[in-house]
Amino acid sequence: MSAATAPVAIIMGSRSDWPVMKHAAEILEGLGVAYEAKVVSAHRTPERMYAFAKGAKAEGFKVIIAGAGGAAHLPGMTASLTELPVLGVPVESKALKGMDSLLSIVQMPAGIPVGTLAIGEAGAKNAGLMAAKILAISDAALAERLAAFTARQTESVAETVE
Repeated sequence: MSAATAPVAIIMGSRSDWPVMKHAAEILEGLGVAYEAKVVSAHRTPERMYAFAKGAKAEGFKVIIAGAGGAAHLPGMTASLTELPVLGVPVESKALKGMDSLLSIVQMPAGIPVGTLAIGEAGAKNAGLMAAKILAISDAALAERLAAFTARQTESVAETVE
């Protein structure tokens, strides 16, 4: 999707993060929110990360969802370079099951906020929802779609155990 029409950027440190981050994209698609997804590694493509973060607002993005595993510096470094809200999704790592990613993203110094979500798929889905909720503050039609999503979710929960 074109950045000119996409209010949400989904960035990740590696293509291998897409199986997790696609869940944010699916939520956004279901709510009719355009996004652009790209690989932007804080460690392997630092100039790309810098250029993206410094130019994201001018490109028309309003919210950034950043997923990363391991050292997981992408969300925090991006947040340090932009005025836009950054939602961090810890991607599960093999060595420490995502705890390293979670702690790297959540433990930001004062003044560099990153909204940190749960590790893995649940975090990616919630990042998509959180981005939509941020955008819905100034988009009544999106707010209605979110209300309908919530109502469907509520209706899907059975009252009985059988």
